[in-house]
Amino acid sequence: MSALFEPITLRALTVPNRLWMAPMCQYSAAPEGPAEGAPGDWHFQHLAARAAGGTGLILTEATAVSPEGRISPYDLGLWNDTQTEAFRRITGFLKDQGTTPGIQIAHAGRKASTERTWVSRGAPILPGQGYGWEPVGPSPVPFGEGFAAPAELTVAQIGEIVEQFRATARRALAAGFEVAEIHGAHGYLINQFLSPFTNLRTDAYGGSYENRTRFSLEIVDAVREVWPDELPVFFRISATDWLTEDESDEREGWTADDTVRFAHELRAHGIDLLDTSTGGNAPDAKITTGPGYQVPFAERVRKESGLAVGAVGLITEARQADKIIADGQADAVLLGRELLRSPSFAQHAARELGARAAVPQQYHRAV
Repeated sequence: MSALFEPITLRALTVPNRLWMAPMCQYSAAPEGPAEGAPGDWHFQHLAARAAGGTGLILTEATAVSPEGRISPYDLGLWNDTQTEAFRRITGFLKDQGTTPGIQIAHAGRKASTERTWVSRGAPILPGQGYGWEPVGPSPVPFGEGFAAPAELTVAQIGEIVEQFRATARRALAAGFEVAEIHGAHGYLINQFLSPFTNLRTDAYGGSYENRTRFSLEIVDAVREVWPDELPVFFRISATDWLTEDESDEREGWTADDTVRFAHELRAHGIDLLDTSTGGNAPDAKITTGPGYQVPFAERVRKESGLAVGAVGLITEARQADKIIADGQADAVLLGRELLRSPSFAQHAARELGARAAVPQQYHRAV
């Protein structure tokens, strides 16, 4: 039996295999009007094709908790009834294929109000331009050249965002999702609070490690309070800002040691799996990449905290993915670009590994 195709049970939820789809923004939602932020035909086919291809768990793209929390005006959101109803069509189909539907809920913070990646390479849309708006963050530190400095959040506004995460989690449950993932990675708002590189506050939400993690834990508690005890909650993290790894860079950032420490706390607050990525907060950080380059971060968290982990990053081959699971480096692997190239990757991998993946009845002649 291939390790990659063994089921995994988290709380009372059993996922049929350990080959999952990572969240990938599609920038294809309506930016205004009655269907603003709601998934449409593109999102349906994008997610449905990977479910029909045998993927065990599928996470939606980063889905914003408010209009201002979107990365771009074309992102998905889940803050109203229209969006909730539109998602039901998707979750129903995924479940019919034997795939577990998951949603990543997010707030972009200082990286909000940008163009689609194929338009000006995701350049910022400044307030008053097009669909642009003023981004917010823990401190008025712009993301990079051309980006506006975000408005520093007040303590009251921080509390409002925590409640937005709670409300979106409640809507996600109503929409039929079985996994909620909190997006705390890639330089978006939660990551901005965690890292001393972007969090320059001197109040209860900045300064010490305990203060910088406070916002994240408040969000985790809010989501966990409305999410059923029998269903899991994930947390996606950037295990490092890639600043301390560069001896020539004197800037202070979030580190792998911080991640291991935080994993213990997340587990105590009800997180069931740490989706372990890296980077995204310092745009000029030097990152050494290669096949599976982020897997060691996941492995360390798993071994030192006991928390289940997902591994990501240039995982492109069936035997590579299977070995990650078999060697105990992670509990699941999440594929991104490879699933864009090959929606039925799970079925191809199962054949290569001598295992079985779910195949729609309509496709049985191809088995």
